[in-house]
Amino acid sequence: MALEIKGMTRSFRFKKGTEYITLQDPDPNISPDMVMNYYSNMYPELTTATVHGPVIREDMTE
Repeated sequence: MALEIKGMTRSFRFKKGTEYITLQDPDPNISPDMVMNYYSNMYPELTTATVHGPVIREDMTE
């Protein structure tokens, strides 16, 4: 029986008001801080946010 190695997919989640927004990883080679900077034009509240985690759920890191 052969083993199959899979990489984990990253996603980024933050709370906006009363709901959670999940953002896809734009580039797995950049740091979480760079991802936050990437999305800060669409979500200005990310400019003052801090990164926590990762949290592993099933086969994805958040």
